[in-house]
Amino acid sequence: MPSIIELAQKIGDIEGVSGVNISLQEVDKDTDNVKITIEGTGINYEAVEQVIEECGAVIHSIDGVSAGVKIVDEISTPQDR
Repeated sequence: MPSIIELAQKIGDIEGVSGVNISLQEVDKDTDNVKITIEGTGINYEAVEQVIEECGAVIHSIDGVSAGVKIVDEISTPQDR
């Protein structure tokens, strides 16, 4: 498996990606868990998934997505309590 530097470079090379942030979240004896934040216009999810899988990793969840001409900030609502 490549380093997170190499993984970020590979994701950053995907058309439509303008920025990538990868941070190590947890390490155990068998796996490293990372959080990847990607920004850009018209990002091809399948291309991102393919690069991640080619690097020997898998996507466990997608915890947030912003789309549209205007980015909408997340706010606290009564359901969050």
